[in-house]
Amino acid sequence: MGSDMTLSQLKKYNGSSPKPVDFDAFWERALRDLDAQPLDYELEPAEFVSELAECYHLYFTGVGGARIHCKYVRPKKRGSEKGSGVVMFHGYSCDSGDWMEKVTYAAHGISVLAMDCRGQGGLSEDNLTVKGTTIRGHIIRGIDDPTPDHLYYRNVFLDTAQTARILMSMEEVDPARVGAFGLSQGGALTVACAALEPRVSMAVPVYPFLSDYRRAWELDITTSAYEEINYYFRFFDPHHLREDEIFNRLGYIDIQNLAERIQAKVLWVTGLSDVICPPSTQFAAYNKILAPKELMVYYEYGHEYLPYLSDRVLQMFMTL
Repeated sequence: MGSDMTLSQLKKYNGSSPKPVDFDAFWERALRDLDAQPLDYELEPAEFVSELAECYHLYFTGVGGARIHCKYVRPKKRGSEKGSGVVMFHGYSCDSGDWMEKVTYAAHGISVLAMDCRGQGGLSEDNLTVKGTTIRGHIIRGIDDPTPDHLYYRNVFLDTAQTARILMSMEEVDPARVGAFGLSQGGALTVACAALEPRVSMAVPVYPFLSDYRRAWELDITTSAYEEINYYFRFFDPHHLREDEIFNRLGYIDIQNLAERIQAKVLWVTGLSDVICPPSTQFAAYNKILAPKELMVYYEYGHEYLPYLSDRVLQMFMTL
């Protein structure tokens, strides 16, 4: 199967990367910053036209004043009752994707709000000023700053919760019927969103990134999505004198440490041959979820297209 552990071992694995002692205080402070953000947004008609859905570019102001872009797609024909909604998150360095997949959801009565991550492939801006390097990636952005509040993913995680809150605030959406979905980095953001906005009622993270950083480093990190950690040590700490400090700092943005906050029903999807986001890093988070959860395993698949998944996910969200 190409797994870094057997499935029975994976189901018992609880991670090796640390959780900072002030982790909960860190995120409670961050959520206070989020609570101070208005849920105001701007809608601009999209260039994409559909007979089944209304398509918009949506902009809001995230923590720190950054302008965040989303694609918003809602059913064109809506009844008097509020409908369900899904927030979607994209993979590392990509964007919120094409309109077509979202129109499919709208055709089934589901409104979709898909977020662009700050400073990646979409239209959201990254206005964060930090001390230290980023080399070539976002995981270590802010790692040398005097305060962990300047970690890049702290703000992105908060953006996911704000995105969910905005969708829940819309007059056509029932706030009790909102789910979250994403693959890879999007899977990690799905976990973060459900953890930081407890009203999210259903979450589908697919082979999520940003989990159990020390375990990822212990494996062949140069072939994975975590290679920037290797480059950081190579250029800035070749003797690993700060190893414990670095992994503790990364613990603030490690989804395994957020997982127990989730209250949503979870469908967790993983491929046991994944070398980009190794299965053990994923199970470190999955095993900490206390809410109702289901595991979908693709035994011979890795970080790639997973057959029948899109159909299963849409059908699951149709039950919201």
